[in-house]
Amino acid sequence: MQLKEALTAAISRLTTSRVPSPRMNAELLLMFTLNCDRAYLYAHPERELTAEESSRYDAALAERARGVPAQYITGHQEFWGMDFIVTPAVLIPRPETEHVVETAIACVGRAPSPAHAPEVRHETSHGRLRIIDVGTGSGCIALALARELPRADINATDISEAALEIARANAARHQLESRVQFRQGDLLAGLESGSFDIIVSNPPYVGESEEDQVQLEVRKFEPRNAVFAGPEGTEVIARLIPQAQAALKPGGWLVMEISGTIVEKVKKLLAGWEEGQIKPDLQSIPRVALARKRHLL
Repeated sequence: MQLKEALTAAISRLTTSRVPSPRMNAELLLMFTLNCDRAYLYAHPERELTAEESSRYDAALAERARGVPAQYITGHQEFWGMDFIVTPAVLIPRPETEHVVETAIACVGRAPSPAHAPEVRHETSHGRLRIIDVGTGSGCIALALARELPRADINATDISEAALEIARANAARHQLESRVQFRQGDLLAGLESGSFDIIVSNPPYVGESEEDQVQLEVRKFEPRNAVFAGPEGTEVIARLIPQAQAALKPGGWLVMEISGTIVEKVKKLLAGWEEGQIKPDLQSIPRVALARKRHLL
């Protein structure tokens, strides 16, 4: 079968299976099968697929038609201009999570320093800036920050050892393994008090009461404990905030991804913090909660 014919048939198959964006998915899986880019697909419509290629493409399409996310089929997802390995052990990195990275970088110049000293890009008067990513998953936030802030010490935790294996593989892939210290643990448990300048996290924040509103492929294939926090959606955040209060230096920042459905609850949980803000994503949906630990008097 020629490439153009295979692509046309794939689009029809995915459309029938009600897969969102069938053309994009058909092209992505064909690029994955042939190890080529999109330009190649359109430059060589007459190219004949081998029997092996046809078989592999059919298998990939069958997986996508039953709801498996394309990222788990190809094993890759782009985030912050970096290519990340992903498996069903980790949440698939999403574009809206880049707002967490942007916000954390914006906090760097405002990290703790005595008497509000002049802004410093990557260091504080305490020495190297210390940042920790809580619930790192694929490592996408921690590694994006490691690339952008070469003079900062980056740490990352996750309760899942399987997730940490993927995060470490991504660190090695981007030659950042010496820059990020990974640690298995439940949120910030066991870490020294007052030791971090910035804490970032994309915690589980979907309530089980909202499950019917979550995409089927997310509910069915992505790690449940990375998506659902409990009945209300704030259960993990409610544990994280007091732990962050203890782990941050005075004047340190907490940056968390949230959703619009829990924004008011998060505001209440952050009562007592300084400079609390809720930042929207590009669709004007509340996406990032930002707050500062009070300075010592």
